[in-house]
Amino acid sequence: MSANPGAMGAVRRRPVQRRSAERVERILDSCAGLLDETGYRGLTTKEVARRAGVPIGTLYQFFASKESLVSALAARNLDRYLERLAKRFAAESPDRVAAVVDLAVEEFVAMKRAVPGFGVVDFGAGGRADAGLVEDDHVLDAAVDNNTAVAARLRVLVGGLLGAADLPELEVAGRVALECADAVLKLAFRNDPDGDPVLIAECKRVLRCYLEDRFA
Repeated sequence: MSANPGAMGAVRRRPVQRRSAERVERILDSCAGLLDETGYRGLTTKEVARRAGVPIGTLYQFFASKESLVSALAARNLDRYLERLAKRFAAESPDRVAAVVDLAVEEFVAMKRAVPGFGVVDFGAGGRADAGLVEDDHVLDAAVDNNTAVAARLRVLVGGLLGAADLPELEVAGRVALECADAVLKLAFRNDPDGDPVLIAECKRVLRCYLEDRFA
């Protein structure tokens, strides 16, 4: 689970014991799988609990509602994306903006294609137009919108890598870049479950041009 206080807001009670933490992970896994099958409208806490093999009361010990359950899944998705991206950075040591952009987009696309539930929820913005997800701009953090919350987490990771963490313009540039990426990648996946490769490539190009100009 996320160490980000805003992201943890959807969880009623933090799991302390290993057994409880495993139950929470099982519940989130079941939620993710069901989202792919039923979309948001068809998702019920009763079926999530049944799939996870836990009493419905156990689910409600940790999650107050279907909405809080999906919020917690979005927070876990962001944590896992950042973990995957950090591993790619460590393995490939990108030292230019273009390389960082490519890796960031590639990891997001890979999760869209392969991670259960990610195509529906991703980081809380909603990934598929036909999934029936009621979009909420404050899933990850009650104080800021989803893209701002994601940009703040990315800024720590990417800014440190490029030696630009202390540049004040990185905050604004990161938010603008994320809004652009969000719009283009939603378009790429709107009618193609694997993502339109032309639009994915264009997303990379737009981000490279903008960010290289800002931080050359």
